[in-house]
Amino acid sequence: MSSSASAAIPPVLAEVVRSGFVEGHHRGALVLLAADGSVERTIGDPAAPVFPRSSNKPMQAAAVLRAGLELSGERLALTAASHSGEPFHLDLVRTMLAEHGLSEADLQTPPDLPLDPVEAETYLASGRVRERLTMNCSGKHTAMLAACALNGWDPTTYLEAEHPLQRLVLAEIETASGETVSSVGTDGCGAPLMAISLVGLARAFRSYVLAEPGTPERRVADAMRAHPEYVAGTRRPDTWLMSELPGVLSKMGAEAVQALALPDGRALAFKIDDGAGRALGPVLARALELLGVEAPVVGRIADAPLLGGGERVGEVRAAF
Repeated sequence: MSSSASAAIPPVLAEVVRSGFVEGHHRGALVLLAADGSVERTIGDPAAPVFPRSSNKPMQAAAVLRAGLELSGERLALTAASHSGEPFHLDLVRTMLAEHGLSEADLQTPPDLPLDPVEAETYLASGRVRERLTMNCSGKHTAMLAACALNGWDPTTYLEAEHPLQRLVLAEIETASGETVSSVGTDGCGAPLMAISLVGLARAFRSYVLAEPGTPERRVADAMRAHPEYVAGTRRPDTWLMSELPGVLSKMGAEAVQALALPDGRALAFKIDDGAGRALGPVLARALELLGVEAPVVGRIADAPLLGGGERVGEVRAAF
């Protein structure tokens, strides 16, 4: 392999260890920000653009507020959520739809099963099929449709990049990250997806926890932190972190993206190149340790066992 090709290979963030043998690696990029917003540490190339996937949801929720929609508490947290599809999530989505004169048929989310595997098994065992409401982004889509209704915008085209609501989302992401969106794609839920760097993503989360009270950014951050179970679910690391570390704002995204900010302005963002979710916990726990965070929940999210014959025989562990 040439030196130029080898230099392009991202560094290892996590390794897969089975029975004492390293059988695989997860590569990627990571950035840590100090409390003053300066870059404290980088691994790989966190200045390269990525699709943050659902880690963009706090900015999407703030854009809905800027569109004039009044949301707070659990409703605002659910707007920024990748919910697990637990009954309390689905009940609130149904309530929000009804409050704004909408129905499940108005949602343009793809039919899906609950995101949480336990909930998905229960759902299938009850004889139900994939539904638009059950898709983990249904809270966000409900709020987007409600904003369209409020402003007289076309609700049938709310997922088009040039729709007035999506232009607000783009402006919110660019303002929060301090970057120009470099590419626009389509997320798994069908919504436009704006690419920024991991550095920009970390800075966006930092700006939300440090925003003035009452601003859209701070309202989103406060709702997410006050109601973390609505942002994720009862068996999800984002919920554990925001419940057990006061003031933390945390949001994962598909394809193994994670962003987090501490209340004093320290922040981080990373992406695992191969999209392996099993590496998220160990890498996030190690990044928090490097930021000086010590708490039982850090060890809890770091634990990613590998099984053999139903018994623990190894783990996925951070490699930096």
